[in-house]
Formats: sequence, C-alpha cells, structure tokens
Amino acid sequence: MPAPDHSSTSSSADTSSAASTPLPPGMVLGPDGKPCRTCTDIKSWRKIGKAAKGAKKEESTAKTASGSDSGSTATTAAAGVAGAAAAAAAASASTPAAFDYEKECPADKEILGRATWTFLHTMVAYYPDRPSIQEQSTMKSLLGSFSQFYPCGPCAEHLREEMKIDPPKVASRKELSYWMCGMHNKVNEILGKEIFDCDKVDERWRDGPADGRCD
Repeated sequence: MPAPDHSSTSSSADTSSAASTPLPPGMVLGPDGKPCRTCTDIKSWRKIGKAAKGAKKEESTAKTASGSDSGSTATTAAAGVAGAAAAAAAASASTPAAFDYEKECPADKEILGRATWTFLHTMVAYYPDRPSIQEQSTMKSLLGSFSQFYPCGPCAEHLREEMKIDPPKVASRKELSYWMCGMHNKVNEILGKEIFDCDKVDERWRDGPADGRCD
C-alpha cells in the first residue's frame, strides 16, 4: 500500500488558507494572482508595499536573531559596524529629493485612466463624419482589441460587458463621440464622479471653448 502524499494535503491546505485570507484594503489582483498596479490607486499601492517591506524586515530580523552567536565578539562587533553604517545611510537619506510620481513611476489606476480617456475621446473627436465601411470595421476592431488588452483586468472586463449591452456606434463621428461619452459617464457614476455633459464633447476634445482661451 503506497504511503500517503502529505505534500498534496499541505498544498491544498495552503491554497485554501490563501484563498480565505482577506485582501488588504485597496488591493486588486491581476489575472496572474499578483497585486495589480494598474488596477490600484497609488495610495493603496504604497500601503501594500509598506506592509510587504515591513513583513520582510521582521522576517529578516527574526532569521538574524535565531542564527546569531551571542558568545561571538566578532559577530557582535560586525553587527555594530553594520548598524552604524545603516544609521548613517538613513541619516543621509532623511531628506529625500522631491520627485514627480506621474513622470517617474509606472502608472497607477488613476493615471492610466486619465491618459486612456484622453486618448479615446481625442481619437473619436477626429473620427470621420462619414466613415467608410472599412473605417467603421477598423474602429470596431480597435475598440474590441482595446477591451481585451487594457492593463487593468477588472476595468477591461467591465468595458467588454458594457460593449455587449451597448456596442460601439461607429456610423458617424457624432454618434461615436456620444457613445464614448456615455461609456465614460457609466464609469464616472460607478466612481461617484461628476457626470459630463455629452453635448460638450466637441468643445472639450476637439474645438476648445468658444471664448478662445485654449487657442
């Protein structure tokens, strides 16, 4: 009779435990099961990062303590030197140089969303007034592909579901502009943001205000 496979039981238990562990507030997992930066705002992402660093630091401290030899003078001295060096490094870095997060760091959910809506609205604003059959087909294909590869998985899934209910209206620039505005307002409503007046899409994304302030 073969011996029982305890590794399989352990693996199942680990998986069950991980699945039952609540996610930290603000964390969204990507398709790979890892925290998704482009699905998470920067404030939540930093909290997740700080928590992970804190856990690693505690683990490292525990390992160092368990492996140390209290009777070794050399080890104690080395630890003292290392501690002093770390303290000096911390002191020199106490006033970090200011940096622009949006310019220097990978996009979070908010930055990616703003940039994406700017691109989509502007693209639609310059769509032909009377598009050919080929241009209509290309636009449908582009939006379909976009909804498959948008980096924020939950956002992409939501767009795909909305497009099933209300497919892109590509017969004219005006129709497509209103459709895109409607899609954006659905997201605004979910996020509790202000609803945009779709009668102003050309003013916002193509022509600019009538007073010429953007000219």
